[in-house]
Amino acid sequence: MKDRTGNARGAGDAGGSEGLKARPRVVIVGGGFGGLEAARRLARAPCEVVLIDRRNHHVFQPLLYQVATAALSPADIAAPIRSVLRRQENARVVLGEVSAVDLDRRRVVVEGSETFEYDWLLLAAGVTHTYFGKPGWSERAPGLKTIEDALEIRRRVLLAFEQAELEDDPEARKAKLTFVVVGGGPTGVEMAGALREIAAQTIPDDFRRVDTSTARVILLEGEDRLLPAMSEAAGRGALHHLEAMGVEVRLGTYLTDLDEETVLLGDERLAAANVIWAAGVEAGPLSGSLGVRLDGSGRVEVEPDCSLPGHPEVFVVGDLAAIQDPRTGQPVPGVAQGALQMGRHVAGIIRSEIGRAPPGSRVAAIPGARPPFRYRDKGNMATIGRARAVADLGGRTYSGFFAWFLWSAIHVAFLIGFRNRILVMVNWAWQWLVQARGARLITGASGVPPPTAAGNAGEGAG
Repeated sequence: MKDRTGNARGAGDAGGSEGLKARPRVVIVGGGFGGLEAARRLARAPCEVVLIDRRNHHVFQPLLYQVATAALSPADIAAPIRSVLRRQENARVVLGEVSAVDLDRRRVVVEGSETFEYDWLLLAAGVTHTYFGKPGWSERAPGLKTIEDALEIRRRVLLAFEQAELEDDPEARKAKLTFVVVGGGPTGVEMAGALREIAAQTIPDDFRRVDTSTARVILLEGEDRLLPAMSEAAGRGALHHLEAMGVEVRLGTYLTDLDEETVLLGDERLAAANVIWAAGVEAGPLSGSLGVRLDGSGRVEVEPDCSLPGHPEVFVVGDLAAIQDPRTGQPVPGVAQGALQMGRHVAGIIRSEIGRAPPGSRVAAIPGARPPFRYRDKGNMATIGRARAVADLGGRTYSGFFAWFLWSAIHVAFLIGFRNRILVMVNWAWQWLVQARGARLITGASGVPPPTAAGNAGEGAG
């Protein structure tokens, strides 16, 4: 029988592991920016594309914090991978998690059962949070990498205000209204600004017994400035905007310990019910299983063309790749534009090598014939709140409304799908006019705050 791509297969061949295939196969692990970009760039190549991801959707990660802070809904920034590739006849989507890669036999194993042979393999599995040797902190201080993370943070943030409304004890109420954001990079800066905006501008009129504008938002950064990956001017601009909004920024400060009710900042113990982690990332177990050289964060050290040393048919792109730009000697940052550019670069190499391969043969890379990956820095941005942002573009730093406008326009342009672009623009316009956040739904476990002795908390319960 034949599958959707038209390749002949035996009745029991789930992964096409018998013999040579009619067309070469490219297996892509990960449907993020790099993996999805490569798949789309191979749409007209004479090959079969198999994209494997443990989730069925692509997420626009730069806007995850807006889901976490109730500005947008998950569907506004995500799209089903099958829907994105539905018109690409040579593409197949597999929902599953890759548990192993057999480099010698050129195959990947999905969840320990189904296998897929490949002529080229593209690893774009991304990274996850790192707690610097304190994995137990993850329950208390969730990070922000997935839709599930964003919804959990949203649940905790909104529930904190509900619990404060029912709290009689002033010190307990103060702790529930204290939010500690760990990490002064773009995610931490954006999260801290949004939390302060919610407390001071969005919801004060919605509560009767608690003044939400008294909420403390504390941003911790171990370096001596914010946004270390951006210019010093951008860091100063972000600090100015955050402090003007009422965020407490503590530079040169590390979170050294935490428990269920407090955090330890050096020698200071602070009562804080809410901790959000934005302090670092590391690669998952897949990179460690490859038996190749890794950097300190577990990322794969690749060749200049993004290929795996000793295995030119295997590429690593996006956050999972540790690579330097040959023009600057600087590491390529783990940002969306870097992943997109790597995905395009690798897809171009594969297209070229398919064209040079003898018909029906297993493709072999031509040593020295590949161009090195060159990163094009198109600038960096971080938004802090309504009409507040910083941007490094074209060798200059912008701050305030103009930077915020650029940030908004660029992020809308890079969203996948016309529907998502329209919805996000409408939501932002509405928020600008009325300072409201329409996705303030408390979902998941513990959606109802525990009963207290406050006021008439049980009134109307029947």
